[in-house]
Amino acid sequence: MADIQFDEEFDFVVVGSGGGSMCAALVMRRAGKSVVVLEKTDLLGGTTSRSGGVMWIPNNRFMKEEGIEDSYEQAMAYMEATAGQSLDAPGTTLERRRAYVTEAPKVIDFLVQQGIKLRRAPSWPDYYDDRPGGSVPGRTVLADLFDTNELGAWKDKLRPNFMTVPAYHSEGFEISTFKSSWTGKMAMLRVGLRAAAAKVTGKAWTTAGGALQGRMLQAALKASVDLRVDSGVKGFIMDGGAVKGVVTETGGIERRIGARLGVLVNAGGFAQNQEMRDKYIPGTSVLYTATTPGDTGEMIRTMEDMGAALAQMNERVGNQMTIPPGHENTNGQGVSLGVVSGQMNYAKPHSIVVDQSGVRYMNEGGSYMAFCQNQLTRNETVPAVPSWWIQDEQSMKKYMFCGTMPGTKKPQQWYDSGFLVKADTIEDLAKKIDMDPAVLKASVDRFNAAARAGKDDEFKRGARAYDNWLGDHYHKPSHTLGTIDQAPFYAAKVWPGDVGTYGGVVTDVNARVLREDGTPIPGLYATGTSTASVMGRFYPGAGSSVGPSFVFGYLAAKHAANAGNQF
Repeated sequence: MADIQFDEEFDFVVVGSGGGSMCAALVMRRAGKSVVVLEKTDLLGGTTSRSGGVMWIPNNRFMKEEGIEDSYEQAMAYMEATAGQSLDAPGTTLERRRAYVTEAPKVIDFLVQQGIKLRRAPSWPDYYDDRPGGSVPGRTVLADLFDTNELGAWKDKLRPNFMTVPAYHSEGFEISTFKSSWTGKMAMLRVGLRAAAAKVTGKAWTTAGGALQGRMLQAALKASVDLRVDSGVKGFIMDGGAVKGVVTETGGIERRIGARLGVLVNAGGFAQNQEMRDKYIPGTSVLYTATTPGDTGEMIRTMEDMGAALAQMNERVGNQMTIPPGHENTNGQGVSLGVVSGQMNYAKPHSIVVDQSGVRYMNEGGSYMAFCQNQLTRNETVPAVPSWWIQDEQSMKKYMFCGTMPGTKKPQQWYDSGFLVKADTIEDLAKKIDMDPAVLKASVDRFNAAARAGKDDEFKRGARAYDNWLGDHYHKPSHTLGTIDQAPFYAAKVWPGDVGTYGGVVTDVNARVLREDGTPIPGLYATGTSTASVMGRFYPGAGSSVGPSFVFGYLAAKHAANAGNQF
């Protein structure tokens, strides 16, 4: 590399600052290598920081500590029953699935060794827990709450999370049932006391993805990782067909940064790019994405121009959303999941989702990715974007709705704008949303009969542990089936939103970027939503996007650190 002129050089250059980036940087520093992380926005953490911040990790140390059964064989059986069933998905191969199941527990062990405080979610079933190898206790790992004051001067460089209360996921789920249970009331009290104590002690707690990335950032700073914001990458520096560095721009000034061991791209997907959406995922909109402003896809395009193979570009991590007026992604900052009604709401008792003709067409529980896939597929034959969320007064009294507490009066502007529609009968509700009253009434009647019987023969809602986990644990006899029969009745639109795209460059077991002929582009690695997911066209469990970002970032750094200058 002596004949190439650089402004500065590092052993490893990382593009983007999501979870996989920080993990890779820690691996490199552990190996004694220099590393720089280049983030094009003004905040660190990527969409990981805004997300739920959980990782789907089979056979992890916390499961073992708690005596929860899992093994490589069980996890692989489940991977083959989900990701392995994907069609036309080059991002998921048997070798990559095996690598994920093998290496994921090692990543968690590595992070714990770096002092990062992690734990197992107490209960979070796999999304297809009824398939071979599925886990009902769940395989999800998350971070302890984090006091961002521990970051010192870097505190304001961490991208905030959508959750503004100092609660663990499990506490948030219990709080959603506080009208139904003392457990929910106690969870609300516990979180309230924690928030009050924080004001007295000066703690600045963050949770979910903010906690995970806050802890990763803290570890990266301690490891002397060079972290830079407002440093977008404009292109790669090539020599003899190999990637030798990047061209970055900061404050209008270009710099050529050399990478002795390689470059890792973890720059997100293209959820904020409507042009790319229209090309690859028609019918979806940037208005309904929760991703960060940097999720604009230019690095995927740049790698494609270099000969990288693309795959699964028509997939997203769908996340169904009911969004109050003024909270759409109109400013490029992403929908705030703290104010929308998301996946947990639609599987609660006393509500269903119907298409624009008034017909219920799917199980409202299950994977959020599958929910949105079903919605887009339905829309090909019957208008279903948006669909309608139908509920009754029982639902409004018991459960949260778009960030508002159960039983509280909803803003009049919601009704005036048509965001929330209200009527005294199902037939009148149907008329207000331009639907055949008889069709909607028939859909509600069929669901009510199923709810009274405690069994949904039509769409099997409640047949999986995950469906019931999404519901109300204190509603009997079914956690998710409850009649829609108490006036007034309500309707609100459901959009096929997302928390990121799921396609990108094709990579191998070491996260090397591959050409169409299957050969690697020397010196170029990728992970996260810049890649075609190892999970194919499925979302096996909570953290099936963040988990692979970490795992393949870890594998990329290990491979690069061991490869030396062989390319």
